[in-house]
Amino acid sequence: MKYTNSNRNIVFLSTSLPRECGIATFTQDLLDELQHIKGFNKPSIIAINNKETYNYEDQVIREIDQHKLSDYIETADYLNTSDVDLLVIQHEFGIYGGVSGEYLIPFVERLAIPFVVIFHTVLTTPSTKQRHIMNRVAELSVKAVTMAQSTVTDLTSIYGVDAAKISFIHHGVPHVQTGSRSELKEQYGFADRKILSTFGFLSPGKGIEYSIEAMRGVVEQHPDSLYMVWGKTHPVVKQETGEVYRQKLMDLVDEFDLTRNVRFVDKLLTQDEVIQSLVMSDIYLTPYLGKDQAVSGTLAYGVGYGRVIVSTPYRYAEEMLANGRGLLANFRDSVSLEACILLLLNNPARITEMENRTLELGKTMLWNEIAKTYADIFQEIIQDSESTTIKHLGVI
Repeated sequence: MKYTNSNRNIVFLSTSLPRECGIATFTQDLLDELQHIKGFNKPSIIAINNKETYNYEDQVIREIDQHKLSDYIETADYLNTSDVDLLVIQHEFGIYGGVSGEYLIPFVERLAIPFVVIFHTVLTTPSTKQRHIMNRVAELSVKAVTMAQSTVTDLTSIYGVDAAKISFIHHGVPHVQTGSRSELKEQYGFADRKILSTFGFLSPGKGIEYSIEAMRGVVEQHPDSLYMVWGKTHPVVKQETGEVYRQKLMDLVDEFDLTRNVRFVDKLLTQDEVIQSLVMSDIYLTPYLGKDQAVSGTLAYGVGYGRVIVSTPYRYAEEMLANGRGLLANFRDSVSLEACILLLLNNPARITEMENRTLELGKTMLWNEIAKTYADIFQEIIQDSESTTIKHLGVI
């Protein structure tokens, strides 16, 4: 895998595209940026598979059956005898095998190469098993990354992670060239509309029904407003319950006579489509139901492109929308959502002010900047590991 002795070899343990998974997209975005940074060969992926079969690109050098413990052990042995300098583990409880993904523990215990873990979920009330898994993985890692400042303390106080190992790095946002808001509205046929939007996999925890209900009051004052719900049903939800949630939402639209003011785009969006949907939006909505959600990739994208955001006060939203970067409505409260939306639509100058504030933070979250932060950490870890090895060899 090495092309020169100076270039570093990084491998990710993660889900991988074309699997429809937010972590797969996150990994791909980071990988794409790292390969352009001096000092690294093109990174590779060890893909965690569920029961589906995927047509992977050649960047996937190995696959692990999520539910097959022997695959984890064999992969650890493979890495230990390879020329891989550093492994990056994307951690989410649901993508690994065993109870709460416990198969990851024997894997990291067998590893002889340094690894970084990126925690995508940090629960405030974990089960005993969940707490043990995160504590053990972090204990054996050389660095534990979290994407919300609010979870740094949780990792130490709840999960017992060594504070010296923790790094806070924002969720990355892809840089995509698009037309202006007015140009995109014209392109999509919405030139005279006020666009509100939500994107991402549909699932009952998204709380879209409350936004739809809020639109009843919004359209009374702003009949030109249009709420766009972009994205297909989450693959796991669709497998378990089909399109029950989407149909519930569509029934609400009919019940409230909002067919002119609410539209669904039932497809897996390309990266360009995601960014276009954001750029042409006047307001971005995340009416999620779970208060403990520590990170939201969709909210990060909204901040990255300087959108005015109306959200429920889950943990990540409270952090990211502080200092006048958005408005927080009450959970499961369409009246509260309606009030926030109208406050903005009735005050265009306030929208402009909030967009400017949000964009200041958003510019620091683009993947080309975030990848540099990761690259510096990776290089430092590898150099420290090599220095330690040399010292040990000197003693021998």
